[in-house]
Amino acid sequence: MTSANLSRHPRPQAVLFDLDGTLVDSAPDFYTVVNSLRAEDGLPALPHPAIREQVSNGGMALARLTWNLTAEHPQLADYRLRLLARYSEHIGSASGLFPGFAQTLHGLQQAGIQWGIVTNKPRPYTEPLLQRLGIEAAVVVCPDDVSQPKPHPEPLFKAAADLNLEASQCWYVGDHIRDIDAARAAGMPSVVALFGYVEAGDDPQQWQADYSINQPQDLLHLLALN
Repeated sequence: MTSANLSRHPRPQAVLFDLDGTLVDSAPDFYTVVNSLRAEDGLPALPHPAIREQVSNGGMALARLTWNLTAEHPQLADYRLRLLARYSEHIGSASGLFPGFAQTLHGLQQAGIQWGIVTNKPRPYTEPLLQRLGIEAAVVVCPDDVSQPKPHPEPLFKAAADLNLEASQCWYVGDHIRDIDAARAAGMPSVVALFGYVEAGDDPQQWQADYSINQPQDLLHLLALN
């Protein structure tokens, strides 16, 4: 995995990003959501890092964390719905682009490189978040739009097709092994966002991504745009 330096691949026509933990630091919303629900049920507050590293794993993982549940708990789906209902009240209230991304996205646009979002976050939560933050991407693909979410490559194929591109003409940036697996399956060069929500004990060096970046601006360096 090559760190932030000039790439071995042709410059892409588009760069696609995972949403939570890659493009947007949305974990602060969940600090409020998780700990307010725990307080209601008489549970002590969880430290922010413990919540942060589960955000990329989705609502089911956050529900398990919030109520100390096992994956086999018979009411896990109901707890997830309770968590998502609370999240709907707080979407974007404390979220923002990771520092440096505004300049990075501007740099891509200046170079004529389109950018989009491919996320496993359902559209009813993705759209309000993007609207709240004023984010306008060339394409946004959510699990609602495909039959199989990441790590299946279908969402990446759809995003490329929506941009009238081949998958090989795009790069994908993510903070989870499912992102890298999806990109590899799609034949799309992949970039690990090391500033994202990498879980304790995970080793992104083992994910076999093509590149890694320590901050958003590193992407411009990787593409020789600065």
